[in-house]
Amino acid sequence: MKVKIDYDLCMGDENCHKVCPEVFDFDQDKLQSSVRVDTVPPQLEDKVRQAARECAPGAIVIVE
Repeated sequence: MKVKIDYDLCMGDENCHKVCPEVFDFDQDKLQSSVRVDTVPPQLEDKVRQAARECAPGAIVIVE
């Protein structure tokens, strides 16, 4: 699984980082999240899916 963020949609609410800090980072200066990994480790896939569900603007894009 791969994951990316649509920066045009990201509101900077930091929810994805709170749900899965192993995969998502948050830049306090830009008030924007970013993805820390190229490929999501299998043991974190459920947490990434949860972060995507909780992303209000739908900025998290999962590629299976």
